Amino acid sequence: MSSHHLFRSREAATPLILAVCAGIGLLALGTQAQAGEQDAVQFSGTAALTSDYVWRGSSQTQGDPAVQVGFKAAAANGFYGSVWGSNVEFAPQTHASSEFDFTVGWAGKIADEWALDVNLLHYRYPSTTSDLNWTELNGTVTYRDNYWLSLGYSNEALGSKERGIYSQIGARFPVNDALRFEAAVGHYYLDDVYNDSYTHGQLSAIWAVKAPFELRLTAHATDSSAERIFGDSLAGSRIEAAVQASF
Repeated sequence: MSSHHLFRSREAATPLILAVCAGIGLLALGTQAQAGEQDAVQFSGTAALTSDYVWRGSSQTQGDPAVQVGFKAAAANGFYGSVWGSNVEFAPQTHASSEFDFTVGWAGKIADEWALDVNLLHYRYPSTTSDLNWTELNGTVTYRDNYWLSLGYSNEALGSKERGIYSQIGARFPVNDALRFEAAVGHYYLDDVYNDSYTHGQLSAIWAVKAPFELRLTAHATDSSAERIFGDSLAGSRIEAAVQASF
């Protein structure tokens, strides 16, 4: 989410938000149906302290640090729900200081070496005086746990009333049990929103220091279109360092 978005009034509603609520209800029903099974639902979480919250190539904190926490509940049938939060810093007139992402979806194997994750993700900014909230439908296909292709679609991209399509291809390269590299390239089709689209890339080195802690160093880069859309202070090239944990 960019600090430049001031698109919609608070009265604007979206069927996708209703779909998120319906999906959460279906997840609850699914977990209740398996309540008698000992390990029907698994709970997990993540936490991170990062030098910069970079999302799809652009900073969401004006280059400042961010604290991020997430929780997930996954049923044995593959359905899951999660919530993730971070501080943000957008344009001053938005008064946005926090972001919460609510996700409901399904993930599981579709073949021996292939996995699929489909979900509905709602971005919400409770502290803002403008309606920046929006929802996106996402899908990711993963091969051998190390190669992935993702697509995201929204008819209210970045809080607008227009369509946006995001695509990403990435790969993970384990060196040993403690060190791995990850690389990804994404393209965001925002022609309906900005009459422009942009490409970004990132390369990360992740070191598992001691369970559950990891250190991550990521180099981000965008093309000039991203700088025209978001400004060169938010897009372009930047380095992000983080300590993260899974539990």
